[in-house]
Amino acid sequence: MQYADIGIDLGTASILVYIRGRGVVLKEPSVVAYDIDNDKIMAIGEDARLMLGRTPGNIVAIRPLRQGVISNYKVTEQMMRHFINKALGRKNLFRKPLIAVCVPSGVTEVEKKAVEDATRMCGARDVKIIEEPVAAAIGAGIDITKPCGNMIVDIGGGTSDIAVISLCGTVVSTSVKVAGDDFDEAIVRYMRKKHNLLIGERTAEDIKIKIGSAYPRAEADYMDVRGRNLVTGLPKTVRISSEETEEALREPTSQIVEAIHSVLEITPPELAADIAERGIVMTGGGSLLRGLEDLIEARTGINTMTAEDPMTAVAIGTGRYVESLAGYREE
Repeated sequence: MQYADIGIDLGTASILVYIRGRGVVLKEPSVVAYDIDNDKIMAIGEDARLMLGRTPGNIVAIRPLRQGVISNYKVTEQMMRHFINKALGRKNLFRKPLIAVCVPSGVTEVEKKAVEDATRMCGARDVKIIEEPVAAAIGAGIDITKPCGNMIVDIGGGTSDIAVISLCGTVVSTSVKVAGDDFDEAIVRYMRKKHNLLIGERTAEDIKIKIGSAYPRAEADYMDVRGRNLVTGLPKTVRISSEETEEALREPTSQIVEAIHSVLEITPPELAADIAERGIVMTGGGSLLRGLEDLIEARTGINTMTAEDPMTAVAIGTGRYVESLAGYREE
């Protein structure tokens, strides 16, 4: 009997589900719309994301995962159950899958146990927890079984994980609670301070995706941003440039670079030499910010590259980990 073994990238911003033999079958925002009057879930995933900042008083659109850990256990469990069922389809619901879930490298045992318990409640017959940088390295196509140092920088929605991996294990690592969400918040703060314009999370994310930059560019891009004027209280449109986003994002991007620097400082010399030769590999949605590669390269002097498909690298790595476990089980 072939089990539908599953790998889950349980992200702050989005959840990806990998099914053995089928690849990544589902990618949805980890957002839940909740009716507080009736204690009832209204929408999950993309439908709920569209409600962010646009709901009446009795409905709240929440992210049950904050900075890579569960902040609302009950809602997280229901959300995971919904996505697993959606990914598997009705015909597979009676089979209990083996589920591997990845967590940030800096989580405590209590936080790890919460993820494990929530996954078991979703109907898993067995749960394996894998650290995000290891999953990201596997998903990026790096052979982590060799005695060779590889540096992974995984920038997600809530956390950035930086690790040096060799022989299937993490040698040194750190996890900082600065990532994609903090980029959005930095843009919101900048717009309020510089332009007296109040914008929402979704608008800030649009700015980040369309013209966001972490490093000075040869040619500036421009974008019209709509929001509420804090002086008059009326809607207003402001034209901003990519140079301004570089200024807005300077603080969070510098914190990530400092974290990379701190990991390099404590890396054993032989592995540091490997990294200098092989370079730094970036994964996660946050790595798609323009100029971030250039910024890290300029500050560390080490060649930096982004994985082929950074958004799905962790999910693919978690799935391949599941497949390797399944292979051992069937031998």
